[in-house]
Amino acid sequence: MPNISDISDQDENELYEHHAFRVVAGQQALRIDKYLMNFIENATRNKIQAAAKDGSIFVNNVPVKSNYKVKPNDYITVKFEHPPHENLLIAEDIPIDVVYEDDDLLVVNKPAGMVVHPGHGNYSGTLINALIFHFENLPNNSSERPGLVHRIDKDTSGLLVVAKTELAMAHLSNQFAKKTSEREYIAIVWGNVEDEEGTIEGNIGRHPKNRLQNTVFLDDEDEQGKPAVTHYKVLERLGYVTLVTCKLETGRTHQIRVHMKHIGHTLFNDERYGGERILKGTTFTKYKQFVDNCFKILPRQALHAKTLGFVHPTTNEFMRFESEVPDDMTQCIEKWRHYAKHAKD
Repeated sequence: MPNISDISDQDENELYEHHAFRVVAGQQALRIDKYLMNFIENATRNKIQAAAKDGSIFVNNVPVKSNYKVKPNDYITVKFEHPPHENLLIAEDIPIDVVYEDDDLLVVNKPAGMVVHPGHGNYSGTLINALIFHFENLPNNSSERPGLVHRIDKDTSGLLVVAKTELAMAHLSNQFAKKTSEREYIAIVWGNVEDEEGTIEGNIGRHPKNRLQNTVFLDDEDEQGKPAVTHYKVLERLGYVTLVTCKLETGRTHQIRVHMKHIGHTLFNDERYGGERILKGTTFTKYKQFVDNCFKILPRQALHAKTLGFVHPTTNEFMRFESEVPDDMTQCIEKWRHYAKHAKD
């Protein structure tokens, strides 16, 4: 089992967001505000420092200031104020790109930057806030999230299916659980992927030293993480990056991002996993400027949920939907294509 615990709780009777951590053995001395930025999603350093100033950060049940240096086995608890739970699901008039709709379901094309459901640090502006404005009586999934059958990361663009009835929710959720749905992504990854195609297998679970990341666990004896399988194929080699397609057999959090990093090909501009650094290429200043320009064009991880397929819950017809690669990724691909061509000349 991981040697850090994270207990996040949203109590309906309190106006706080709670976190608790046990610091791992071997942790070097580090200011607690810097330490917590690696463990609490969407928490800025200012927010953490403000919590410390208010006496809301505790180490071993004693309030500490933001300059406290964490030590191995410290037990840290944090209490952030947040909106009342019942206010988290507020209907908001946010446009939704609906690519298909019938009485049972809809397929939406989510833009990069939109969070799928409310959570720590994101209490409005999510896809669910938009869905409950535009559609009444959406069925709840097992996590009480209306209509949501599956999700994609905030900065990943692309297709999602949303259930409009209880029957559709059960039927579609079952397909995702049994791995019969079809999900294909387009990604730009660092490096020249050696094999034309391949399969990545390895349990995915929370990283023991950075709770905002997931990682691959290969030792089955530890029974850490959950089984995950990704099939990849090279679409185009662009010099220091490669355009690939990834088909998911399972749907773990950050699966493609974690699996591709695991084989040495971190997603381009994936800040959480180190892809915002120049991982491949030359030391020339012009090259650095070129990559920085690519980062500006595509200010997110280079990942798009392009294809989504499933069996319709009432007609039993297999349906497949395609989404065009968005402009930011297309422009980035074109820049790399141009660079790779002239590098050969």
